Amino acid sequence: MEYSIDWSTEIWTSLRWIVIASAISLAGLLLVGFVIARFTRWGQQFWRVNGDFFAGPSTRVVAWGYILALLIFCIFGVRMSILFSYWGNDLFTSLQNVGSGLNGQGPQAQQLIDAGKAGFWHSMWVFAAIAAVHVVRTLVELYIGAAFEIRWRQWLTSHATADWMRGRAFYRNRFVDLGDDSNDSGIQPGIDNPDQRIEADITNVAQSSRLLLFSSGGSSTNGVIPALVTIVSFTQILWNLSGPMTLWGVEIPRMMVWLVFMYVLIATVIAFWIGHPLIRLNFWRERLTANFRYALVRVRDGAENVAFYRGERVEHDSLMGRFAAVIANYWQIIYRNLKFVGWNFSITQLSVVFPYLVQAPRFFEGRISLGDVTQTSDAFGNVHDALSFFRNSYDDFADLRASIIRLDGLEDADKKSRTLPAIATADRDRAVRLTDVDIATPSGDELIRDLTLSLDPGDALVVKGRSGSGKTTLLRGLAGLWPFVDGEFTRPAGDRTLFLSQIPYIPLGDLRTAVAYPALPDDVGDDAIRAALEQVFLPHLTGRLADEEDWSKVLSPGEQQRVAFARILLTRPEVVFMDEATSAVDEGLEYSLYTLIRTELPDTILVSVSHRSTTDQHHTEVLELTGGGAWELRPVAS
Repeated sequence: MEYSIDWSTEIWTSLRWIVIASAISLAGLLLVGFVIARFTRWGQQFWRVNGDFFAGPSTRVVAWGYILALLIFCIFGVRMSILFSYWGNDLFTSLQNVGSGLNGQGPQAQQLIDAGKAGFWHSMWVFAAIAAVHVVRTLVELYIGAAFEIRWRQWLTSHATADWMRGRAFYRNRFVDLGDDSNDSGIQPGIDNPDQRIEADITNVAQSSRLLLFSSGGSSTNGVIPALVTIVSFTQILWNLSGPMTLWGVEIPRMMVWLVFMYVLIATVIAFWIGHPLIRLNFWRERLTANFRYALVRVRDGAENVAFYRGERVEHDSLMGRFAAVIANYWQIIYRNLKFVGWNFSITQLSVVFPYLVQAPRFFEGRISLGDVTQTSDAFGNVHDALSFFRNSYDDFADLRASIIRLDGLEDADKKSRTLPAIATADRDRAVRLTDVDIATPSGDELIRDLTLSLDPGDALVVKGRSGSGKTTLLRGLAGLWPFVDGEFTRPAGDRTLFLSQIPYIPLGDLRTAVAYPALPDDVGDDAIRAALEQVFLPHLTGRLADEEDWSKVLSPGEQQRVAFARILLTRPEVVFMDEATSAVDEGLEYSLYTLIRTELPDTILVSVSHRSTTDQHHTEVLELTGGGAWELRPVAS
């Protein structure tokens, strides 16, 4: 029996083919990738988000090593598919020979039977070898792909988180108005839910990019690179097997090749038209589901307040309102997907019979074998599936593009937040100077105008004024958080200046981490932490330093404020700015805490925002904000 290819030399033939195809594919990947990153909007967004991973000196070798390995193994998979198609040709041809021999008589018939049997068992051994190699290849490719995703996610998460934290962008980017500079009028690339962008969208970008570019589950047609290589490879096979076909009196040579390309081209254009709205719908799906999750977290974090207010009905209505928006968006996606998937599925089903219809007349005339017919069907199916990959994967690409837009929007907001105005600061030991400081609202209304004052070691200033006069906003401006500020601010550098908010931030972790914050527990030591807790009247916590709890829920507001005073004792700053730092404790405890600070740190400069008159006695001066930008500085009355 004559086999479709020379299996004895196929190992070296396949190795040479893989090397040549990999080199061509790598060159094409670099060229097309450059064009996309340079001249398409989504390519530019992708490169802004991920470019440093592929071009950075610390990651580019590893990144491109993974890419090269994935490229080789996915092309290896295409070669396996080609070999399986030739194996199928030999298998069915051998069966056809046996069938022909069984229907004949004499030595020639017996020769056909013997040749067919030999060909059949040869095909079984060939299949065992190909299948074993293909299984190992697939497992290795899956491992390399997973390792690549993990490295990519690690880098991207670290990069996005660091960028979000740098320059206090995690706070200041709320003041950035990105507007709508996209080509999709329904998409507003803002900064909602950065937590979801950093976790879910990064995961989607790394995973979907790898699967779309290379392959999924060892498939030779499910990925851009294997699909393109499959199209070229199986088109050559289809070209050799395809014959002419007469259509409306005109004979068309190699009809099978032209049929599959025209069929898929028309189907793809229509599929893209149907699927384009999925980009916008997937973007809003991410935003709406993230908003719903955030609302659930808000109820969890505010459970005690909600319970005190008996606000269950209001919270339920609010949650269901947000969830209704999620469901409405989901139904829109379902309706669009029904059209998209329905079209693609119908096109795929219709394509199954085409190779048999075209090749049947030639088979009936005895010009081709049964193996040729089955290989034609296999080649047609591979070319069709590879061409259809771009059509069938449009919804996955739409989902990927939505994630890229969200990550690019976050990075853009972080970058712009660092360009927002901030008060001019300078370092000076053991002194505070404010010169011509202006504070305004986002709408431009003046809160404070031309504030100038000086504080030296041991001085203490209390800031007072009616609600909304700008007391807390002044502290935000001095801390570099508020962008609607002007003037000069001189203070001790780094952690020698400490800002305390009204409700202290309690990080996740054990109690020693919560008390030492923003210092590390090892920087201060457990003995110092226990001593500080005793000094701020929290002796019952000294034995729980290793306990991990959600301490913001375990500790009462008054206990949390006492923890903030413990942090002052541990870090021993030269200047402390406090915003209503004793609002949750009684007047007697407030007196004890302030007395403690003035006794332990007599040279520390205190600046307190307070509504209570009882805090005045612990300060030397009063800054009264009288409204409209006006202010008054006077000594504390005896």
